[in-house]
Amino acid sequence: LQAKMSRLVQARRLEGVDQNIWVEFVKLAATHATVNLGQGFPDFPPPDFLREALVRAVGGGNHLLHQYTRAFGHPPLVKILAEFFGKLLGRELDPLNNVMVTVGAYQALFCCFQAFVDEGDEVIIIEPFFDCYEPMVKMAGGTPVFVPLRPKAPGAGKPMSSADWQLDPAELASKFSKRTKALVLNSPNNPLGKVFDRGELQLIAELCIKHDVLCISDEVYEWLVFDGKEHVRIASLPGMWERTISISSAGKTFSATGWKVGWTLGPWRLLQHLHTVHQNSVYHCATAAQEAVAVGFRRELERRERADSYFTQLARELQGKRDRLIRSLEAAGMTPIVPEGTFFLVADVSAFASDVPEAPGSDEPFDSRFVKWMVKNKGLAAIPLSAFYSGPHKNDYSRFVRFCFAKEEATLDAANDILQKWKQERAAP
Repeated sequence: LQAKMSRLVQARRLEGVDQNIWVEFVKLAATHATVNLGQGFPDFPPPDFLREALVRAVGGGNHLLHQYTRAFGHPPLVKILAEFFGKLLGRELDPLNNVMVTVGAYQALFCCFQAFVDEGDEVIIIEPFFDCYEPMVKMAGGTPVFVPLRPKAPGAGKPMSSADWQLDPAELASKFSKRTKALVLNSPNNPLGKVFDRGELQLIAELCIKHDVLCISDEVYEWLVFDGKEHVRIASLPGMWERTISISSAGKTFSATGWKVGWTLGPWRLLQHLHTVHQNSVYHCATAAQEAVAVGFRRELERRERADSYFTQLARELQGKRDRLIRSLEAAGMTPIVPEGTFFLVADVSAFASDVPEAPGSDEPFDSRFVKWMVKNKGLAAIPLSAFYSGPHKNDYSRFVRFCFAKEEATLDAANDILQKWKQERAAP
């Protein structure tokens, strides 16, 4: 006889956070023959110097690179990160106390929410937002409080830009309360590609200081900024270092998302609590990958702001790909929102409403139905923008979808061919 368990197995913290947009749509794209511009990672390799550094780390004579290193960050990596970002933040960073290495930015975020958020705490999240913020806050026992970026009409004759999506100062201020513990900032923003300017960041900083609130600053796309825009680090603003955790990763910095090397920067009074979560969960990150990333940053420190810097070259290359995809989408009848940063592009697809079959009785947002239809009928994959909004707001901006343009030329060629054929089909009588 088999004894079946009748008691509830899963912890309450898992309730309502079991669905994941990436699982659903990546599976859908894999099921059909598609050009996948939905999943957010490059399909080109990391730079040669980084791959060569990893080969040396794994194949060289230092056998210790195959073993445990310091739990909170490989010493060569935390040292160069402290030197590199110390220059950018205008302060001297202690490698052992102001830097912690994590399993990608994803684990850094998880550590922050687990370390700082208690039952009853509120966390302000700016919409649209990277989808893990909401479930991570809920799993920690906190309550997400959402404030939207609202699109403004662009100037006459100008395309809409991610800069046209702005916070309403009064609306943002109204979200702060005695229960507010933290605000999550993502600049450059996934999915919009918005780069918050100094004035917008100053508004956020003043409210965080006024209400004594932490800032969790997700800056993984910090080097992917276009058109001469400036990435301003909110921790560099007056009064913000002591209340900010800054997060980034080698995944986006060096186009090596599978390496899962991320880091946090901040004051020891905050980082000590991330240490506690880290040592009681993951404990340790891959030594050889950390060694290679350290080599990459030493190289970039020597070339900072030079034309041969990888960061400079990557941003220039991706800006060209952005512009190419914009032209392709416009030719097909979509209305792109020009991103100031990241490798994502959001487009208005409302012109295709008549192409997508109605779904009577369904509460599925239009953009979700559109993407499923596009994958099955056109062979092109994207991600519905509604996936980046909270439940009550999913339908507010459901005429938009998000594309990823961190792709090889062959992938973009194939996507362009699909869009051109689609344009011809729509033009046919």
